[in-house]
Amino acid sequence: MTNETDPWDALRRFTAARIALGRAGSSLPTAPLLAFELAHAQARDAVHQPLDTAALAEAIRAAGFDTLDVRSAAPDRDHYLRRPDLGRTLDEASGARLADHAAAMNDAPELVFVAADGLSAFAAQRHAAPLLRSVRAKLEAWNVGPVVIATQARVALGDPIGERLRAKIVVVMIGERPGLSSPDSLGLYVTYAPRAGRSDAERNCISNVRPEGLDYDAAAFRLMWLLNEARRLKLTGVGLKDHSGALPPGTDGRMLEA
Repeated sequence: MTNETDPWDALRRFTAARIALGRAGSSLPTAPLLAFELAHAQARDAVHQPLDTAALAEAIRAAGFDTLDVRSAAPDRDHYLRRPDLGRTLDEASGARLADHAAAMNDAPELVFVAADGLSAFAAQRHAAPLLRSVRAKLEAWNVGPVVIATQARVALGDPIGERLRAKIVVVMIGERPGLSSPDSLGLYVTYAPRAGRSDAERNCISNVRPEGLDYDAAAFRLMWLLNEARRLKLTGVGLKDHSGALPPGTDGRMLEA
């Protein structure tokens, strides 16, 4: 009996996709079947796992940022999943807390980060603080407000948060819908002049932030490029095209001179 090299083995190294799994009769072999069931369970857990806000706040403060806690109008996970509209609205107590904080600030912040559970608390728990550590050194020229930790949150919850804090730009770091190979993917949504009623066409998105996808340093570079351009052009969304990938290393997110 001869041992033959499977030509698919070399290709599997370049993708997390499930390719060339083989078969046992009319089904999958046991190992890939169990791996699929594990990935499916991890994706479901990512949706339902609550965010440990205390641990996340501690990690973010260790990265050098102040924090505030808020929640959406969705009273629990069941309502959050069935009523996306509630996840886009602050509950009354959170709105009042943000208004009180804004009144106590001497200057309105240029930039506010929101760390939100979204559809994967795993993503915010694992990646929000490391990303903030990567981007912190690039923010010397920015007036940055507290990082707002939001639960039962949709992307658009960043709009009333930024509006209450009178921020010029809000960055929502939120857990993306989990997939069968990425239950902990973090998305970054950048909105200039946030206010309730903004549409998704008025945001820029950086997706798949995690060590196995877009790593923290690369995400921080791309984010700073968008932030600097948003501040210069006074807009985000379809009017702001992300050309950061065309810039050479060492530009630190600044627009090259023409």
